[in-house]
Amino acid sequence: MFRRRESVPFSFVAEADRFRSNVTPPPRERVSLSEKAGRTLTGLAVVAGLAGSLLLGLPALAPEQSPLHHQQAEAAQGR
Repeated sequence: MFRRRESVPFSFVAEADRFRSNVTPPPRERVSLSEKAGRTLTGLAVVAGLAGSLLLGLPALAPEQSPLHHQQAEAAQGR
């Protein structure tokens, strides 16, 4: 392994904790009422879409229990 011949100063790490900027960031813009309403309605539309797809999709995922299926199963067993 090679060793570095010059020492590495770590004083910049200690100075980074004490550094204060004299530049203040611009103030944040206030969100208008229409933007809040739009974001709320968009969120509600997404949630309603997910809930609707869940409600419509659950019957398709359930095991089939129609009377036609039972009749076919009984006919297959009766042969």
